Amino acid sequence: MIIAIEGIDGAGKNTTVKKLTNRYRRRGITVDVLAFPDYDNSIHAQLAREALYGRMGDLSASAYAMATLFALDRGARREQLLEYVDGGARADAILILDRYVASNAAFSWARTGEQDVTDWVAELEFGRLGLPQPDLQILLDVPVGIAASRAQARSAADSTRQRDHYERDGELQANTNAAYHRLAQSNWAGQWLVSADLDKIMATIDKRRAELAGSTTSGG
Repeated sequence: MIIAIEGIDGAGKNTTVKKLTNRYRRRGITVDVLAFPDYDNSIHAQLAREALYGRMGDLSASAYAMATLFALDRGARREQLLEYVDGGARADAILILDRYVASNAAFSWARTGEQDVTDWVAELEFGRLGLPQPDLQILLDVPVGIAASRAQARSAADSTRQRDHYERDGELQANTNAAYHRLAQSNWAGQWLVSADLDKIMATIDKRRAELAGSTTSGG
């Protein structure tokens, strides 16, 4: 099962991923975690980060160029991601993703103001790059102002964690949040849950796992 945790900067994605991981592992369930962008290992993510800090000329001015770099970052993990789909080597495990393809769709929509860009993102990542669609996407429903305060506090507490161009742009964050909600309402690229309540999130994950297990058992 592949679960994507989504939300704007400061929404609490990393904290939620850690809590979910700990709870499921205490149940004896195998849980793996991947975070995107993968700044530690991916040249594409590293180039995107350089651009977001203004060190790649006018690269960050292009929403499509940035989206392509983030997509290629995920594309490099394609074979690993496919291990968690039905029939894969780790299909019995839960893979929790800290951001996935919907992040690219939401930010690109917010930057361009064009809903059609989400179709382009889907075709690029799920189509051309062959990435698996998530079994469940969870949008952390946190007010924009609270998320912004968290991001600012995080930056102030860690001198190595300066906010990048996207994180400093309050209007972009608000527009991205609105885009996320519209993606969730339309069930873009699969099933969504909009909530920040951990118990509700786990109940939805458990229900979805049961649905997937039933589908596999019945051969559907």
